[in-house]
Amino acid sequence: MKILKHEEIRAMRMKLGLTQTQLAQLAGVTQAYIAKIEAGKADPRVSTLEKILAALERAAPKKRTVAGEIMTSPIIYIKPTDKIRKAVRLMESHGISQLPVLDKFAQVGSISETTLMRKIADRVDLSKLMLQKVEKVMEGPFPAVDRGTDVDTVYRLLEHSPAVLVVERGRPAGIVTKADVLKLARGKSS
Repeated sequence: MKILKHEEIRAMRMKLGLTQTQLAQLAGVTQAYIAKIEAGKADPRVSTLEKILAALERAAPKKRTVAGEIMTSPIIYIKPTDKIRKAVRLMESHGISQLPVLDKFAQVGSISETTLMRKIADRVDLSKLMLQKVEKVMEGPFPAVDRGTDVDTVYRLLEHSPAVLVVERGRPAGIVTKADVLKLARGKSS
């Protein structure tokens, strides 16, 4: 733990817009004691400094991560009139497992490896499948959110969908997948 100097405590409190009374309540000490510490007239125990630091950390605003910060852009997409063969090539070459289907900047559906695997499992002729248009096998569109949507909302949507489209002014601007969320979680844990 970092040992705070009296002037650092005051500077942190002021930066957070807290009064001595508010900090005292959060830390479980008296306002008079905070005043003495800040003036350098008291030498608090380490446990008291820990309480004050914890109170200052709790009072600090938490940075909120939003969809626009974790999205992948530009979006790799497919058109409804493209052949499935092209969708497979795009997924393979970019190392992704799903694509939004866009028609003139409007999301009209989605296609994924899972969709194609279901078709193959249904004994659909693979060579014929590759020549079909995407619109023949596509599934519903991915849920869409705006750039400022909190990642907690995106997490909940990803529980039911392989991806979430991020839109700006009604147009697709990026995409968030489960892999993006896992990268974010890995970054926070290191």
